[in-house]
This record gives sequence, C-alpha cells and structure tokens, in this order.
Amino acid sequence: MITVDRARQLQQAGLHWQPAENDHFAVTATGMEHQVFVVSQFTALAQSLRGEPAITFHGVVEWALDYVLLRDTVWLPSETQLREELEARLPAHGAGQLRLEHTHAGYCCSLGAPDNCLEFQAACAVEAYSQALLYLLNQEAA
Repeated sequence: MITVDRARQLQQAGLHWQPAENDHFAVTATGMEHQVFVVSQFTALAQSLRGEPAITFHGVVEWALDYVLLRDTVWLPSETQLREELEARLPAHGAGQLRLEHTHAGYCCSLGAPDNCLEFQAACAVEAYSQALLYLLNQEAA
C-alpha cells in the first residue's frame, strides 16, 4: 500500500477518487491519517471467541464516525488501481507501453518504447507505479 504522504501528492496533482467497495483510504482532517479504512457494506472483524478464531460481523460499531466528507480523506489506491490509472493516461501522453520489472533493488516501472522510456525505481511495485503516476499527473497539470 502506498503511504499517506504519496497519496496526498497524487491527490494534489489531480488524482480523483470515486469511492468503491474495498477501496482503502485515510481520514486526514481528524489526525487519523495513519489509520487505514476500507469502504465496505459490512464491518467484519477477526476475533477469538471462546478461544476459537472467528470472523464476527457488526452492523454498528460504537466508536464509528457518523460520516466523513470526501474532501477530508485521501485515497490509498492498490497496485492494481495505480496500474489502471497509469494505463488510462498513457495514450494522452504518447508514452507507449507500461512495463513493471522486478530488479535486484526492487521494481522498475517503465513508460514508453524500449529505446525511449522513463523509468521509476522503487523498493516495491506499488511505489514504482505511484511515482510514474505522479509524474504523468504533474505533466497533465503543466
């Protein structure tokens, strides 16, 4: 998962979010940015009941927030969501193809043709994708 700081950078660069089931996000306006939330129809918790591992379901959680405005949140897109955002923007930038390769140092996300490409190196795939997406968003804003 990307960091909240990287998610904020993507948001400020113009990445828009339409919340959907299973999306991860943080609530930034309340100082809870290090608590990850998931959009879900049900609250399910992994707990122990009488010494047995169990999944429990709750309709109402006592400490639940009543609501949070989207402007007070930051989306934490998954690796798949980042790749989809990149693929959607590639044609507009004439960037050609998108590649992700495992390297000795981590991952390399490449945009463009093999003889003329931009490379974004990172320890994990999600960070390499997020760097590439941030680059494209900044190019759109320029």
